[in-house]
Amino acid sequence: QVQLVESGGGLVQPGGSLRLSCTASGLTFSGYAMSWYRQAPGKERELVARIGTIGGETNYADSVKGRFTISRDNTKSTAYLQMNSLKPEDTAVYLCNGRLPRISYWGRGTQVTVSS
Repeated sequence: QVQLVESGGGLVQPGGSLRLSCTASGLTFSGYAMSWYRQAPGKERELVARIGTIGGETNYADSVKGRFTISRDNTKSTAYLQMNSLKPEDTAVYLCNGRLPRISYWGRGTQVTVSS
């Protein structure tokens, strides 16, 4: 059974940092491109960042470039999202996605709230 489990969310003040983790099981992690999405109340789900299978290729939404960094550790079957200089508009549920050309798996998400 494939599972993606996110952790690391929470409440943080504007300007603060969080590191999210996504740990996978039941799949060959190194073969999957990994992504972080987010969904705020009343808004569509949006892609935040993506990383290729060996970590050399990354892509970011314009809204997070220069503030967020995606990475992965294939030995731990874990993807990370380091979030710095957080803003209130970053508040959302952050979801992890693992993708092959014809298969996509999702985690349940972790809540990130940026508020003073």
